[in-house]
Amino acid sequence: MFKKLTWIIWGLGASCLSVPTIASAVGTSLGNSGIDALKLHQSPYNLTGRKIAIGQVEIGRPGMFGWDKAVSKNRAISLAAVFLRNGPAKSNSGVDPHAYNVAGVMVSRDKGLPGVAPGARLYSSAVGSTKNMGQPEECLSAQHIALQNSGDVRAINFSFGEPLNRDPRPEPTLDGNALLTLCVDWSSRVHDVLYAIAGNQGKGGIPIPTDNFNGVNVAFSSRRGGIFNKVDVSNLAGTNLGTSGRLAGKEFNLDGRRAISLVAPGSNIPLLNPDGKLNKATGTSFAAPHVTATVALLQEFSDQQLRAKKPNWSVDARRHQVMKAVLLNSAEKIQDIGDGLRLGMTRTLIDKQNQDWLTSDAYKDPKIPLDAQMGTGHLNAFRAFQQLSAGQWQPSKAVSAIGWDYRTVKTGASVDYALAKPLKQGSFVAITLSWDRLVELNDHNKNQQFDVGESFRDRGLNNLDLYLVKTDAPNSDAGIICSSISQIDSVEHIFCPVTTAGNYKIRVQFRQQLNEATQPYGLAWWSVPVN
Repeated sequence: MFKKLTWIIWGLGASCLSVPTIASAVGTSLGNSGIDALKLHQSPYNLTGRKIAIGQVEIGRPGMFGWDKAVSKNRAISLAAVFLRNGPAKSNSGVDPHAYNVAGVMVSRDKGLPGVAPGARLYSSAVGSTKNMGQPEECLSAQHIALQNSGDVRAINFSFGEPLNRDPRPEPTLDGNALLTLCVDWSSRVHDVLYAIAGNQGKGGIPIPTDNFNGVNVAFSSRRGGIFNKVDVSNLAGTNLGTSGRLAGKEFNLDGRRAISLVAPGSNIPLLNPDGKLNKATGTSFAAPHVTATVALLQEFSDQQLRAKKPNWSVDARRHQVMKAVLLNSAEKIQDIGDGLRLGMTRTLIDKQNQDWLTSDAYKDPKIPLDAQMGTGHLNAFRAFQQLSAGQWQPSKAVSAIGWDYRTVKTGASVDYALAKPLKQGSFVAITLSWDRLVELNDHNKNQQFDVGESFRDRGLNNLDLYLVKTDAPNSDAGIICSSISQIDSVEHIFCPVTTAGNYKIRVQFRQQLNEATQPYGLAWWSVPVN
C-alpha cells in the first residue's frame, strides 16, 4: 500500500470530506442542474454506455469486487479489468479511495448514485508509487489502457498529473514537451482515443500533462442557486488575470495557449467510497470523469446508428477529433430566454470574477478561441447528444443547421460547408474545429509501442482557421462575419450572433503547414435556421 501523502500530492481532488451524505440522483451532478445525463439513461434514449470501453490511469486504482478485500462488501462499481502499469494488478495492492471515487463518477451502478455511464466497460491502471515511478511509467500505463478491448477504447481519464519539479528536463516549463504530454498527444492520434485531463488547480499544482494539444482539459464548476454554473475559485486563473510573471510557464502554458477546454461539475460531488459509504469531495479529479463517461454515452448511441445503417452516419463518429469538437461545441455559455436564439442553452456560466462568455476575450478576439477559465463552456451531456445525433454532413452538398464532419484539408486549400437554410437574424452560431498536433514515437526497437527509455518527436501543429461567411458576398473576405484564427491552438471556436438573416457557409482553411501537407480535422456546428 502506498503512502497516504503520495495521493494528496499527485491526486487532483482538492478536499475529500469524510462526512456521510444521502444523495438523490436527480439532485446530483448528473441531473439537469449538472450535465443532464440522467435524461439519456431514460426512455426513449436508454443510453448507459453499454459495451463501450473507457479507461482510467492514476497513481493508484479502484478496488475490484472479487479481487480486493477493500470492496468485498460493495458491488456498486463493476470494472472490466485492473492493472499495475502494463501488467496484471496484484490483489489488495495499490487500491486507492481517490481512484475508486473517480471510477464511481463514471460507472457506478448504485441506484441512488449512478455513474454517468453505468453500463460502460472501465479499464483501470495504477502507475504505482511515485517514489520510483515517473512519466515513462505513466505513459506505459496509458498506452496499456488504450490497447485494451482489442484496441477499442474511446476515452481515457486522467485525474492525476505530474508537478514540474519532478520533470527531469533542465528548467522545465509547460511548453508541451514533457514526456507524458507528448505521450498523450501521440496516443490520442495513434490509438484514436480522447483523453480527458483534470485541469491544474491550486498553487504550485500538478500541471503536466495539461499542456497537451489533442486532449480535453477540464476545469470544475460549483453550484450557485442549486445549479452548476460558476467556475470554482480553486481552479487556476488565466495569465491575463494578474498572475505574477514568475509563474509563466510554470502553471500556465508558456506561449499563452489556453489550457482549459471545458468545465464540468466538481464541487461537493457525492461519491461512493470502497466501503459503500457516501462522501463528498471537490476538485478537477471529479470533473474530468464526467467528460470521459459522457463519451461512452455518445459512443453507445453512435454504435446503434452504425448497426442500423442510418443515413448521415459513419465510423467517423468514433474519431477523437469529432468527439472533442462535439463536446466543446455543445457546451453551455449563455442561457437561452426561450426563443432558441441562444441555441437552447440552459445556463449562463460565469468565471471566478463573475464574468460571462460575452465579456471574455475569447468572445471579442478572433485570435483567442478558448476562455482561460471556461474553455468553450459547461459540459451538457444531453446537448452533446443532440449535437452528435444531428449526423455527419459532407461539404459536397448543403448541410443541416446542426451537424458534424470528419475530413481532411490540404495545405493552402479550404473546405466550405454551405448551410441549407438561411440563418435567423439575432440568433447565435457555434462552430468548433479540432485537429491534432503531430507527435511521433522514436521507436528504437520498431515494435510500434512506447517502451521505457524511448522518446517522442514533436513535429508541430499545422495552422487551420475557421470562418462563417455570407454566401452572397461579392468576395470571400467581404463575406466573413465571424472568424477564429488562432496561430497557436489546436482548436478554433466561433460563437457569434447573426446580425442579418441570410445564407451562410462555414469555411475550414489550411493556413500554414508545419508538418504534413494533408490535415485531418473534426468539425461541429450548431445554428438556428429561419423557419
